[in-house]
This record gives sequence, C-alpha cells and structure tokens, in this order.
Amino acid sequence: MTDKFKNTYRISSARATWWDYNADAAYFATICTKDHISYFGDVIDGVMALSEIGNITQQCWEQIPIHFPFVILDEFVVMPNHVHGIIVIDKGDDYVETRLIASLQGGITKNKNPMLADGLPKIIRWFKGKSSYEIRKTHADFAWQSRYHDRIIRDQPEHERIANYIQDNPLNWQNDESSTFPL
Repeated sequence: MTDKFKNTYRISSARATWWDYNADAAYFATICTKDHISYFGDVIDGVMALSEIGNITQQCWEQIPIHFPFVILDEFVVMPNHVHGIIVIDKGDDYVETRLIASLQGGITKNKNPMLADGLPKIIRWFKGKSSYEIRKTHADFAWQSRYHDRIIRDQPEHERIANYIQDNPLNWQNDESSTFPL
C-alpha cells in the first residue's frame, strides 16, 4: 500500500481490536436501518406489530443458523428501526473452518480479512445482505446503516441483563425511541 492518502480517508473499525470475533462467545448485536427509518412496523401497547418488511427481517434473522450451523440464536427482537439480538458462536472442538482459496494465498490482507472467517462480521454481513435482497424485491428504497453495534457478553449476569433489555424493548419503546443502545 502506498502512502498516497496516509490513512486520511480510512474509517477505523468499531470492533474491539483486542478481540477475535471468530471466537466462541455470546455477542449482543444491534443493527439499525439507514437514517433510523421505521420500516419494520410499530409498537402498539408495548407489543411489536411487524410490517411486511419486519416479517422478512425476522425470517432472515431466524435463518442465520441454517447458513452458520455453529450459531445459536438467543433472545432477539425486531423493532421499528433496528434489530437487537444475542448471537452465540459455538464451533466446538470438531469445527473445521472453510475459507475461500484466495484466503489461503494471503492476498492484500494476509489472511486477516474478517469476511473470510466464520465469525460475527460474516454473520452480520450475510444477514444484512440477505434481508436487503429480499426486502428490495418490493421496497427498493430499503437500506441498513452501514455499521452495526456489538458487545461481547462477558458473563451470565450481563447476558441476563441484555436478554431482559431485549425482551422489554417493545414495552420501553415510548421512552427509548431515540436510543438503540442500552449500554
């Protein structure tokens, strides 16, 4: 790489640099729509009423373990303008990761490209891509925010607190509409 731009236009990653997002762990992810547009439905009396787009989004979320058999989906909710979910990566001792041939050759990223490994970035990328593809068949203007928020869940009390937050998110929507991050 040349010094032409000297990282002037490089956007730093929002991921924790000290963590391997391919590791077995529980992750709390929040994925927002572009400009926080409420595509997915409305909260009525503390209950999320999904729109057509909301149903597609929920179906795509539920398909994650089909495409990533090492994933266990925990608590999740589709809200009017975002999705909250706990994704548990559990590859176990017998898991053998498959990568593209190009990744074995090194390439520009020297095998450090997170999209080539079976981890959280690839899972979220698949979900956003699949849901966008399906939604845009009938709603061409749909878009996700370019990034997502994640938190590595460190222990059982934190896991329970986040799961409760997700479960209660529709009940608290009136008070919490502008905030999508509990932490």
